[in-house]
Amino acid sequence: MSESLAQSGKWDVYMAQYENGSGSTTVNMDLINSAPKAELPFVLITGVTIENCRDDGFPNAEEFKNLYEISDAVGERLQELTKIELAGTFTYRCERLDYLYVSDTSLIREELITLYQTKFAAYKYYVNIKTDAHWEAYLQFLYPNEVTQEYMANEKVLMQLQQAGDDLTKSRKVDHWLYFATEESKKMFLKYVKKKGFRVEGEDKIGGSELPFQLHISRNDPVSPNEISSLTLDLRRRAEEFKGDYDGWETIVIKE
Repeated sequence: MSESLAQSGKWDVYMAQYENGSGSTTVNMDLINSAPKAELPFVLITGVTIENCRDDGFPNAEEFKNLYEISDAVGERLQELTKIELAGTFTYRCERLDYLYVSDTSLIREELITLYQTKFAAYKYYVNIKTDAHWEAYLQFLYPNEVTQEYMANEKVLMQLQQAGDDLTKSRKVDHWLYFATEESKKMFLKYVKKKGFRVEGEDKIGGSELPFQLHISRNDPVSPNEISSLTLDLRRRAEEFKGDYDGWETIVIKE
C-alpha cells in the first residue's frame, strides 16, 4: 500500500485462501460508506511481480521497502494526472497490486509504463485499467465478506491471548455481551441461547442508548479461530434477527 495515499480512512488487513494459495488484502474499510463514488468511475489495478518472494507467495522482509517505494512513486505520478482514491492492495502468488479508483484515464497507461521502465526496470510490471462505475472491485473483491469480518474481529482477541502465552487449544468459559432495543426482543433472544446451553451472567438497562437492554451470557467453548468465529457469527446474526447488537467476547488466559 502506498503510504502517501493511505493517510485517511480505517485500514485493515486480512488473509484468505484462494485457488492456488493464501492471499493478503489491505483495504480501506471506510470507503464502504461512500462507494461507489460517481466522480471516480474507473479502476486502475497496477503493481509488480515480487523479486524476493517466499515459497508461500509473499515478499521477504527486505523486499517491503522496495514495494512501498514503488507504490508511492506510482501514487505521486497519478496525483499529477487525475483525481485518485486508493481502495486497497492485494498480495498473492508473488504479485502485489494496488487498486486505485480514478476520474480520468488519459495518459495513465503510458505514464506508468514509462515510470516502471525507467525507475523500476528490475521488476515485471502490471497495468490494467477498466470501467468500474459500481465499484465492484472494491465491494465484491477487496471488501471482506461477513464471515471474513468476523474472523478479523476475533483475531484481535486471539492475538492478545497468544501474546499472553495461551495456545488456544483448551476450551474455557467465554463471556459475550449483547444489546437490544426492547425488553421483549432481549427475552426472545434469550430463549434461543438458553436452548444452546448459555448461562445468563447479568442483565442491565442503560439510559440514553438506542439499545438500552444489556445482556451478558457465557458458555464453555473452544476458542480456536474457526470455532470461535463460527460461534460469534451465529450470535451476531441471531441478535440482528431480534433487532439487537452483538458487542464482542472475552475469556481467561490458559497457559500450560
